[in-house]
Amino acid sequence: QVQLVESGGGLVQAGGSLRLSCEASRRTFSRVGMGWFRQAPGKEREFVAADTWSDLRTLYAESVKGRFTISRENAKNTVYLQMNSLRPEDTAVYYCAADPYGSLRSLAREYVYWGQGTQVTVSS
Repeated sequence: QVQLVESGGGLVQAGGSLRLSCEASRRTFSRVGMGWFRQAPGKEREFVAADTWSDLRTLYAESVKGRFTISRENAKNTVYLQMNSLRPEDTAVYYCAADPYGSLRSLAREYVYWGQGTQVTVSS
């Protein structure tokens, strides 16, 4: 079992930055693949970014590539999502997710554990 707790959301103006954090409860966090997803009102949950534990490969949605960066601190059981040059269309609830098999995944159904989400609102 892995419990995930997100933090760092808030209200920011367009062009601003936020850093989301996701702390995991599992001691073997370093072997877990992590992903970030988001869901805007009336829309389906969509992939944002993911990484692997083994070789630190990363994957990004085209809409955030070059603006968002996923990273992790295994010693703190924490994964981050640094979001720069934010746009109003980035407004959503952001969720982190964990894949205990440690793979690089972009489909929500492939993740087993989910956090409760944190709201990000970007004003124009």
